[in-house]
Amino acid sequence: MATVTFDHVWKKYGEVVAVNDLNLEIEDGEFMVLVGPSGCGKTTSLRMIAGLEEISDGTLRIGEKVVNNVPPKDRDIAMVFQSYALYPHMTVRDNLAFGLKLRKTPKDQIEKRVNEAAAMLSLDNLLNRKPRELSGGQRQRVALGRAIVREPAVFLMDEPLSNLDAKLRVQTRAEIARLHQRLKVTTVYVTHDQVEAMTMGQRIAVMSDARLQQVGTPQSLYDHPANRFVAGFIGSPSMNFATLDVTGTDGQVMLGNGAFTLALPEPFKGRLGTSGKVAMGIRPEHLTLAAPGPAGTLSGMADVVEYLGNEELIHVNANGQDIVAVIGSEHRVRPGDAMALQVPLDKVHLFDPETGASLSPTAGISAQAA
Repeated sequence: MATVTFDHVWKKYGEVVAVNDLNLEIEDGEFMVLVGPSGCGKTTSLRMIAGLEEISDGTLRIGEKVVNNVPPKDRDIAMVFQSYALYPHMTVRDNLAFGLKLRKTPKDQIEKRVNEAAAMLSLDNLLNRKPRELSGGQRQRVALGRAIVREPAVFLMDEPLSNLDAKLRVQTRAEIARLHQRLKVTTVYVTHDQVEAMTMGQRIAVMSDARLQQVGTPQSLYDHPANRFVAGFIGSPSMNFATLDVTGTDGQVMLGNGAFTLALPEPFKGRLGTSGKVAMGIRPEHLTLAAPGPAGTLSGMADVVEYLGNEELIHVNANGQDIVAVIGSEHRVRPGDAMALQVPLDKVHLFDPETGASLSPTAGISAQAA
């Protein structure tokens, strides 16, 4: 096993910057997830670890070894691709063993490792089949097995679940998490799906526009986002945002717009002036039904209701703005119903309306402190 360290790493394609000054240390045995929208630089970062992309500037280390110019075959890594990348003319057994044969591993060792990986992934009865005879989930397990038999220092996984249906994604997600708990191998996992990131990662590195935005545990990112992008990307449904006017009267600072008025939450006192604007964020699951009228209550009309069984996603039109709330389905809200939602002061996030930086004193709190 080994650490993986990005030290001021850049990747450029001509004038286009794909990865901008990346500094990140992935600990020995850690499951680190790189997450972000398409084009953010996460897959390029993974491919630089694999040696499939050259580094434009900076230093990349696996363990204590600088690997900038080390060929992929000498990096002691194993990669699981989104497309499975299985050899169609080979059986499952031969696919699992192929990499070991190339490295001239002794036959008894190959047999032992293949059988152990097959047992671990419940592939024992599929060893003589070819990829075309397997389901998508079975093919992905073979791809995982091919990486496992290598017994590498680092596993790299590039969106390995994106080709699976929803139910199989959940099942395979759990299988990968169990495998990591059992093998304790340093794993770098790339995905655009924040639910995968939150449920699988010990730590998560959020990327956007080729830059690393924040690194931390799933809970620290959820509770203490460093900026508006992280706040909106982490959490499902996404955080609600509204731009509010800041006004000061009688020593009190109030935030408001045409839809509602809110007293400035305690943690932000002294961090805002008495005029100007601020971006407020509140998660849908933190909004609750309330009687209309008091400060901190957002009023509007139910526009769309998404029934999810034990809860409902309510889209509320509040003064022309779409606000999403998650409430229990026992309330039986219907489109067109008048709604009042309580905004809890202790769950409010405030951001600079221009830079997007969080104004909370605990923003970007470290994984250790969280």
